[in-house]
Amino acid sequence: MLCVLVGEGIASAQKAPAVPNHPWDIPSPARQMKLPPKTVPVVTLDGTKIYTLSELVNIAEQNNPETRLSWENAKARAAELGISKSTLYPTVAAAALAGSTRTDIFFGTSFQRQTVETFAPVFVVDYAIFDLQRSSEIAISRSNLLAANFQFNDTHRKVIYQVMQTYYRLLDTKGLEDAAEANLKNAETVLQAAEARLANGLATLPDVLEARSAAAQADYDLQAAVGATEIAHGDLATVLGVSPTVQFQVQSIQDIKMPDSIADTVEASIDKALVQRPDLMEQVAELRAAGSEVQSAHRAYAPKLTLNGDAGLTHSFGEQINLPGLYSPTRETWDGQLTLSWTLFDGLARENRVAKARADQKQATAAVDAIRDQVENQVWSAYSTARTALRQQRAAAALLASATESYNAALESYNYGVRSQIDVVSAQRTLADARTADVTARTQLLTGLAALSFQTGDLLYAKTP
Repeated sequence: MLCVLVGEGIASAQKAPAVPNHPWDIPSPARQMKLPPKTVPVVTLDGTKIYTLSELVNIAEQNNPETRLSWENAKARAAELGISKSTLYPTVAAAALAGSTRTDIFFGTSFQRQTVETFAPVFVVDYAIFDLQRSSEIAISRSNLLAANFQFNDTHRKVIYQVMQTYYRLLDTKGLEDAAEANLKNAETVLQAAEARLANGLATLPDVLEARSAAAQADYDLQAAVGATEIAHGDLATVLGVSPTVQFQVQSIQDIKMPDSIADTVEASIDKALVQRPDLMEQVAELRAAGSEVQSAHRAYAPKLTLNGDAGLTHSFGEQINLPGLYSPTRETWDGQLTLSWTLFDGLARENRVAKARADQKQATAAVDAIRDQVENQVWSAYSTARTALRQQRAAAALLASATESYNAALESYNYGVRSQIDVVSAQRTLADARTADVTARTQLLTGLAALSFQTGDLLYAKTP
């Protein structure tokens, strides 16, 4: 039987792939593994509703699994703090002790066999009266909980920013799609005008072919924009915690009012980030935990005073060979022990723990300095990017207005025979580039301001929903 069991265990044990030159041959038990059912989204989307950015942010914070993951992590750290605090209280346990002992005792000129059986229900108490390390362990757990809470906030900050990024990317692709549709209509208008002039003998065949080429290029650009919109829609749906196949509508980028300035200076933005950034505060909490680790390592040199004891009832039965058995009456028993322990030498383990804790504390201090420098540089870079995007958006708006007037004038002049086909096609392409530049500049401005709010931590303290 032993050989069969061992052989079966060896045969069914998981092994590494046999050779490196082709994929692993998945065994039957592994093929039966299935994914657990996906968590049902807390909030579903209405395909007929036009969602604003704030509504989508609220949906993502409820549906995105990253927020639940960090939330459970914070709850686990809170439970660890409760475990650390529990050491301040005594431990009381109920136990039932039963035993049977048989020995041969020397009596007179021979050994007499003796059997004793006992049964005792008792309460056991264990309490550390004096232990300096307990408060340090509680401080460590409290700092770890604080760090987990800041990490939870940072997860929300990242989720909000992900929603804003994918939202603006979708608006960008939709805006480019709308621009591509307008460009196609303009190209078709130019083509119709060229064909009409050719029919009246006022244009040549190369003019018509040039217009057809421009219309075909506009249609090609439109199809590319449609595909990009579908991809951006799926990216936003994934961030919202729903399937990419779920259909919903968002605002048009033309409906969003463009800001005309940045509220704070770069110095104020940096100061705000050093106060609000949850990832920086998380690192500070970890530094506090490292300081408590140093304190705990030092307190290991102190003595410890503990109380151990039990109290209950005992019932016994005993017998000796050739004598009748005897039951003892139920009696009360208790045992108490007060222990003062002081480790005098442990092979320099405590010294090494202190050295390690100090090194970890210095490492955490350096990490705080490093992330502080990163935060300042990130805010500076985001501020410069947003300021540049603001200027580009103004220039793109002026370019679009100028290109629109130029195209309308060129088309009208062409219909009157004043301008050539090349002039109209060139104006149409310039207008197409201006539309694309305007949409891109709008998106870059919104994304740049979102990145600045992300780097300063303002996303967690929005005055609107």
